[in-house]
Parts: sequence; C-alpha cells; structure tokens
Amino acid sequence: MRLTKPLAAAAAAAVLLAGAGTALALHGYIPRQMGMEPLLAVSPPEGTAAGNAAALKDIIFRIQKKVVTIQSESGLGSGFLYNAKGDIITNAHVVAGSRTVRVTTSDARELTGEVIGIGTDTDIAVVRVPDLEGTEPLRLERSGRVEVGDAIMAVGSPLGLQNTVTPGIISGLGRTFSMKPYTYRNMYQISAAIAPGNSGGPLIDQRTGMVLGINSAEMQDGEIGFSIPISDILSAAEGWSQTPMKELPGVPGSATNALTGKKSITDYAGYLVSRFYESLSNGDYVYAYSLLGINWKKQDPYEDFRRGYLPTKNVVIKSLKVDKDGERSAVVKAVITAEEHGQDGKTSVRSFEVSYEVGYENDQLKLISGKGKELGTADGE
Repeated sequence: MRLTKPLAAAAAAAVLLAGAGTALALHGYIPRQMGMEPLLAVSPPEGTAAGNAAALKDIIFRIQKKVVTIQSESGLGSGFLYNAKGDIITNAHVVAGSRTVRVTTSDARELTGEVIGIGTDTDIAVVRVPDLEGTEPLRLERSGRVEVGDAIMAVGSPLGLQNTVTPGIISGLGRTFSMKPYTYRNMYQISAAIAPGNSGGPLIDQRTGMVLGINSAEMQDGEIGFSIPISDILSAAEGWSQTPMKELPGVPGSATNALTGKKSITDYAGYLVSRFYESLSNGDYVYAYSLLGINWKKQDPYEDFRRGYLPTKNVVIKSLKVDKDGERSAVVKAVITAEEHGQDGKTSVRSFEVSYEVGYENDQLKLISGKGKELGTADGE
C-alpha cells in the first residue's frame, strides 16, 4: 500500500412509490442497512466461482459510476446515464414539479440538471446534465428478454445511502397496477427491496451488467419491488432526448421529508474516501486520481501515483470516522488493510491508519491532502 506524499387492486393498495416522501414501515431497516457489508466486500454466493465473483465486482464498480442521486422539489431519488448527451433516466415522481434538479455523481460532484421530458401517466422522466455530455452511458437491454429466476441487482440511493447495491432475482413478470396518476404495466417483480430514494435507479442484469429496468415501486412490507422494463419506455425517453419538452406538464410527486435537505460535507466526505479505495481495489487509477485536489496532483504526477498503487489488489476499510472542519471541509480518519503483491510473488496484508482532508475546489468535493502510518504486516499465502 503506497503511503501518499500528502495522502392488482388489492396488491396496488399495498404498493408504494419508492420516492423520497414514501411513508414506510422502516423499523429496523435503517440500522440493518447501515450494518450491512457493501456488496463489494461480501463473499461470492454459494456455488459461484471466484472468477465470476471478481467479474461481478467489476460490473458493480462500473455501474456505480453511472448512477446518480437526484434532489428535487419532490424529494430524493436516483437515476442513471443512458446516452452520451448527458441524459439521465429516472422516475417522474422523483422530479415532478421541478424544471431544474441537483444531481450528485458517484465522485460527489454536485451538478445541475434540467428535466427535458416527463410522463403524465407513465412514471418516467429524463434529466439532462450538460456536464455529463460525452460520458459513456450504461448499456441497455433493449430486447426485453427476461426470465423468472434471473439474477439482478438494484442500484440507487435508498434512504440517502448513495450507490447502494441490493441483489435479488426476477420473481415475477407482467405485473400491472395503478397508483394515481400513474399506471404501471408489464412490470418486473423483483426480490430486491426498493426503499425511499431508490426510485429511478437501474435494475441490472448481474451476468451482463446491462440495464433491464427502472426501479419504481415496492410492496408495503418492503420485501418485493417492481421495475419498469427499459424496453417499454425507451421510445419515450429517446423522443424527449431528441426533442425536449418546452413546457412540462404538472405532475404530483412524493411529499418531501427529512431527506430533502441538502447534505452537509460530512455526509459526502467519508463516501468520497470509500470510493477512492474502491477505485484502487478495482485498478481504476484514473478515476481514483480524479478525486484528488489540484495541489495533491501537482506534487504527485499520475504515473508516480499509479506506479505506487500497482501492487495493491484489495483494500478493506475496517473503521471510518468523519469530523467536520468548517462548512466546506472535513477530516476523514480510517483504519484500512491492503493486500499487497510483491515482486517475489509473495502476498502480504498490511494495516494502515490514514487521515484525509476533504474539501471543495471549484465547488467540487476533492481529497485535498492525506497522510498515514503503517500499523503492521501479516504474511499472506
């Protein structure tokens, strides 16, 4: 580990939109969610080869970079990049009543988006983010070929927990129900729970990494979710991208709640450090380097940065604490372990105590500086 220089009618009644203001029986859900290990760190499912687990891990990391959190007058939701114009697909109830929205990317950039199309009876919308133009979008499964039992994962920001991955399977097909003003037709029923803030996020095929649908609603007990097939709404989304709406129809959204307030820097600082180490573990040195501040980059050129982390194959955050340092900066302290591969072919696991200053540069959150010390080394296999 490199120490850096500065380092149905009845059924419909029980179905809920997964937007920010949904009234849910959340007793126990938040602590359970907070206590869960991220999917990036869990062991492969029984019977899954290590190679397949690594491939799934890579898919998750790639998908997360194209999923955003959306803040609007209606509350909090998710969305995903679907074309190179910087257009994001989400649910109509997430952005209802808003022309402009705040979009937060996986690297904690806060951008402005404009709603360029929204459904009145179909729960979909498209948000254009000029700053994301030219970014490679997610791949879409346009054929609609989905079977019961297919392994999926729902990606989004449930309860404001950005970029959470919830695994499951397709448990039913062709579900239809209504919740005014929307009609949901031909929905995928999934075993992955969809919580408030998850609305608009992508339903991903675990095998291919392609988008199968848009996570939109859940049963009242939270154990069954519903997704709109991407193949059913693409023509509408592409139409809005081609010809944006000049005026948006008024559509009611979810009621706002405590999640609608703007997050403080402490909410994002720890997340940014976590993304930094996830990037290194996945060998995405360019992405990790992009999270650094200007002065850090001046002192640590990219090639030196990359070379220093090449031996590092896996980083696990054991503990993390964030202390606020004013309105625009925070200090993140963590204890991590790193799997290191030496030139002699031997593997060792090293422990570090690290500290990062996180702050804003040009209104974008960055790792300003960092330092660390080694706690110990253990031989691997």
